[in-house]
Amino acid sequence: MSIYMVTIMTFVITWANTGMVDGFLGRWWQAFYIAWPIAFCLILVGAPQLQKLAAMLIRRDFK
Repeated sequence: MSIYMVTIMTFVITWANTGMVDGFLGRWWQAFYIAWPIAFCLILVGAPQLQKLAAMLIRRDFK
């Protein structure tokens, strides 16, 4: 999940900020290299709480 999210987000944000010019892949890789470990840790820490919240919201909608 984190690799999928970070790959797309860093690609789009790098493209929006600098355009598809020389050195794009290097800038994208640097952004990915920094962002992926952070996203991975956030998912490990936050996923259980977000799953509980989603389950609670789903139960509330159907009652």
